[in-house]
Amino acid sequence: MKSFAPAVRPAASPEPPAVVAFAGHAVTVAWAELLKLRRDPVELFSRAAQPALWLLVFGQVFARLKAIPTGKLDYLSFMAPGILAQSVLFIAIFYGISVIWEKDLGILHKLLVSPAPRSALVLGKALSAGVRGLSQGVIIYILALLLRIPLDFRLLHVLGVILFIVLGSALFATFSLAVACVVKTRERFMGIGQVLTMPLFFASNAIYPIATMPGWVSVIAKANPLSYQVDALRTLMIQGGSSIFGLGADAAVLFFVFVFLLMLTAAIYPNVVR
Repeated sequence: MKSFAPAVRPAASPEPPAVVAFAGHAVTVAWAELLKLRRDPVELFSRAAQPALWLLVFGQVFARLKAIPTGKLDYLSFMAPGILAQSVLFIAIFYGISVIWEKDLGILHKLLVSPAPRSALVLGKALSAGVRGLSQGVIIYILALLLRIPLDFRLLHVLGVILFIVLGSALFATFSLAVACVVKTRERFMGIGQVLTMPLFFASNAIYPIATMPGWVSVIAKANPLSYQVDALRTLMIQGGSSIFGLGADAAVLFFVFVFLLMLTAAIYPNVVR
């Protein structure tokens, strides 16, 4: 006679810690964004035209004029990190338009009903923008080598450059996402993006020192996160480069501004679907 033993149910797998789950959601979103880039890699190379023009035309002319005091660095060496930061800015500041496209295609609604918290969605997109920014770093390094700019290839300095490229890209991409949540239409977003890029770039130390600026412009430059990214890149990327604010201050400003923008964007992110 057969005995019927009660079926033993397999133990449910334990839920991963909240931090691990959050990181997993963010990485998944970042990976999905990077897959889009793999399908259209031409975008990266097309964006190389603008920094090439700045370095090969603007930089060469002003290097001959010797009109801008840059201390112990020649003008091209002074300018190259600023153009790298500019390239990162120009990619990141228009990153928010992807959210508007996702809203129009209905993809955003699916993301918002997923178990991923809003902050993980925003962080994932910011990380993806950081990887895109690294592609600009490769382009600028190649151009700098062709122009015989004395680059610093010490391992810690190269890793520092990577860190500040990713952090700066993530910061401005998050800012772009916040703007997209407010304006909600592609036409308005593109107009605001065009308005924002030039003041951020020219009111920074990207192509001239803060010491040469009028007083009111220097105040704006010191409040501009781009100035701190340029300062860090100039210190780490160029042989003989030195920091005005200090690398610790550069990292702290960029990190805390990024965290603030991340929290702000996560709070208003659902509004983009309304």
